[in-house]
Amino acid sequence: MRVFVRAATDGSLSAAARHLGMSPAMATKHVNALEARLGVKLFHRSTRRLALTEAGSDYLDACLRILPEIDEAEAAAASQRIKATGLLRMNVPLSFGRCFVAPLIPEFCQRHPEVAVELGLSDAEVDILAGSWDLAIRIGRLADSALQARKLGDSPMRVCASPAYLDQRGVPRRVAELVQHNCLGYTLSAAQGRGHWAFGANGDVRVPVRGNLMANNGDALLAAAIRGQGIIYQPEFIVEAALARGELVALELDRPPLELGGIHVLYPPDRRPPAKVRVMIDYLAEAFASGRPAIPAPR
Repeated sequence: MRVFVRAATDGSLSAAARHLGMSPAMATKHVNALEARLGVKLFHRSTRRLALTEAGSDYLDACLRILPEIDEAEAAAASQRIKATGLLRMNVPLSFGRCFVAPLIPEFCQRHPEVAVELGLSDAEVDILAGSWDLAIRIGRLADSALQARKLGDSPMRVCASPAYLDQRGVPRRVAELVQHNCLGYTLSAAQGRGHWAFGANGDVRVPVRGNLMANNGDALLAAAIRGQGIIYQPEFIVEAALARGELVALELDRPPLELGGIHVLYPPDRRPPAKVRVMIDYLAEAFASGRPAIPAPR
């Protein structure tokens, strides 16, 4: 269409080719292909000059309306590579997002006022590409995928119980003793799920456990543990506030906790992600490098 408009304006395919930085043969191929697709002749051609046919004149009017809109659309799309703007959709684990990501959003929006953030909080692992998420935060070992990843920090595991529970039931010293305790399970983790907990850096020590509560959310287990219901095995970010307040006690066992594999931000494979994605990733990395911001967990 651009070649056609330029040729109609200049009255010559060779002149259009010079303006557009292509060979006359390539300009001719563009116009020939356009005529073949439309099924009409756009030009009466002579050795000296082009003249528009009636169909060509009507088509030129349409192109002159359409091409500026295309230019505007392309400029808007390209600007998102350069300028942070538009809706940014983030998917984050529920407890982690509530405590450590949500408090960061106000400052981010102050820095980047043309970006709106949609924060999806869910412990279920969603498909980033199918769900049209711009980025996601994942905690644990990453499965092989085409997604790009940047590590934000580590997430050690802790085994904890309330002082009241330990006073009543005793303090386990070995992982084998956990079977004698009420262990509250996290159903979304194979390492902390139904019937066993995994210990050791690689999770190669599997210990049978049992308990009267299982949940798919760490905050629910935290609340139960603080009330003295049992022992929990959760990432440090879930329990650190309760540990600091003395509501929970970290247990020292004969086997080290499982190493989760860190906290990562994931985003679709794109050599040049939009500016809104780049600035959020950089902002998260900056914030976590200086220490995770936190709001106290509810009592």
